[in-house]
Amino acid sequence: MSTLGTSWALDWMNRAAATIAEHRVELITLDRQIGDADHGENLDRGFAAVAPKFEATPPTTVPEVLKGVASTLMSVVGGAAGPLYGTALLRGSKAIGEEVDAAAVVAFLAAALEGVKARGKAEAGEKTMVDALTPALEAAKSVANAGGDAAAAWDAAATAAQEGAEATVPLIATKGRASYLGERAVGHMDPGARSTALILRAAADAAKDA
Repeated sequence: MSTLGTSWALDWMNRAAATIAEHRVELITLDRQIGDADHGENLDRGFAAVAPKFEATPPTTVPEVLKGVASTLMSVVGGAAGPLYGTALLRGSKAIGEEVDAAAVVAFLAAALEGVKARGKAEAGEKTMVDALTPALEAAKSVANAGGDAAAAWDAAATAAQEGAEATVPLIATKGRASYLGERAVGHMDPGARSTALILRAAADAAKDA
C-alpha cells in the first residue's frame, strides 16, 4: 500500500497556504462575529512566511516539514492561533514518521489533538478547533481499521473536520475570546474549527494527487 513522503508534505503546506489565503476574508468575517477579527489575517501571514523559509533551508523529511511550519507559525502568528497550530504541528511531527500510511495519519491527528487540548485547555463541545480535530481523528481511525490507505484517511478526516466545524454553529463558546459573548456566540461557526478543516482538506487534496 502506497505511503506519502516529503513531497506530499511540502505540497500539503503549499496548498494550506493557498487555501488560507483564498479563505482569508471568510476567516476574518467568522472571527469578527465571535472574536477579534484577526484569525484569517494572522494565519495567512504565518503560512505565507513558510515558503521563503523552506527556500532558504529545504526540509528533507515529513517531520522536518511539519516542524518548520510549526516554528514559523509560532514566531510569526499572533493571538492564540500561532501557539495552537504550532503545537498541533510540532506534536504531530513527532508522531507521524517519514513514511505516512493510514496509521501515521491517525498518530499525527491524535498527537495534534492532544497538543491543542493541552495548550488551549479545551475539550470537545466548547466551540474551538478541538471540535474539528476530534471527529477528524475518529474518521481516520475508521479508515485505518478498515485497511484503507493514507489518502483515504486524510479525506475522511477532512470531511469529518468540516462537519465538526459546521456543528460548532449552535454551540455556546466556553473557551477563548468567543466565551465572553456567552449565548451571543450561538449561530456562528468557530473560525479555528473552520481553518482546521481547510488545512486538513489541503492535506487530503495533496494526498490524492501524490
